[in-house]
This record gives sequence, C-alpha cells and structure tokens, in this order.
Amino acid sequence: MFANFANDILFQLVCEMTEQQMTPEEMALEVRRLAERLVAADRKDLLLRAIGVPLLEELRIEAAKGKLSRLVITRDYRFILADYQQEVELQPVHKAVYLLFLAHPEGIEFKRLGDYRKELTDYYMQTAKMMDKEKIIEGVEHLVNPLDNAINEKCSRIKKVFLELMDEYRASYYIISSHTQKHIAGRIWYERLKLITLPRELIVVER
Repeated sequence: MFANFANDILFQLVCEMTEQQMTPEEMALEVRRLAERLVAADRKDLLLRAIGVPLLEELRIEAAKGKLSRLVITRDYRFILADYQQEVELQPVHKAVYLLFLAHPEGIEFKRLGDYRKELTDYYMQTAKMMDKEKIIEGVEHLVNPLDNAINEKCSRIKKVFLELMDEYRASYYIISSHTQKHIAGRIWYERLKLITLPRELIVVER
C-alpha cells in the first residue's frame, strides 16, 4: 500500500514538473491532442465533463470575439457591419435608441430613461430628419414612460435584426442586453442596467 502511495506521489510530482516546464503553447497542443483522442474514441461526454459547461460557454464567447465586425455609423446614420459588408436595417427610432445606449457604456436602467429624454430626443431628430417634431416628442415620451412597453419592443426589434445577420454569440455583443450590478451601502440593492457590450474600439462614428 505504501509503495502504491509513494508511486502516486512520485507520479504527481513528475506531472507537476512537466507542466512547469511546458510553455502555454505546448500545453495548448497537449490539450488539443487529448481532445482529439477523446473525440476519436467517441467520448465527447468525457470531454464535456472535463471542460465543464461554464468554461465551454466562455470559450464559445471568446471564439465569437474573434469574428466581431466593426460597426460603422455613417454621417447619414446608416449602420454598417464593415467586416461583414452588411447594413443593419433599422428604423430611425431604433437607431436613436441604439445611439443612446452606445453613448452610455456604463449602462442605463429602463426606469430611469426619463433622465435621458433630451438626449434621446436629439438622437431621434438626427435619425428622422423628415419626421414631424411633435411625432418625435410623442415617440420619446412612450419610450421613457416606465409603464409603457415601447422601449422593450424597440430593443426586441434591434435584437431580431442582429440575429438575422449573425449567430447569437456574436449578436450578444451588439444587442442591448441586461447587466445586474450589486451595491452594498448599508443595504443591498441592485441596478438593472441595459447596455451594449461591443468593444468600443470596434465602433466607428463618421463625422
């Protein structure tokens, strides 16, 4: 029994030494080799168990990052996915909502949209130059009203358009998505923020 225990300890030490001597690139190649052997043995179940679902999800998101396109917003407010050579077809009101959230990477709570009424109105007037001003103001009032479902409808439409152009993992960076921020200041409270997580270096606004 002692001999087996000693052998186990020795094996563990050898493994640790080998791991320390390997570069990250060499470790990656070893992981790939082992993964290919498990796939060849038709044991993807073991591969999934070894990786774990949370890490698998992170890896899928990381893979999506490498395929993200620059989002170019032209002077006349066309939204172009430059690296895909595709235009994001949105109505002026959707563009106004999108521009507002692009301008606030820290996120905005829907219930506090009223604080951004003027900014949202300005964006809407820029994207809908031919629309009657009173109609624009009326539309903004619907969007900032916490009892109205207008903002949810607009965000759902934006999400649908991006999902028509790309897979859900890439789209998750472009849509207006949810983020909960926890605060502790005598009591625990949460901010239910909405934001666009697309890296800002991928956003090009023409002037």
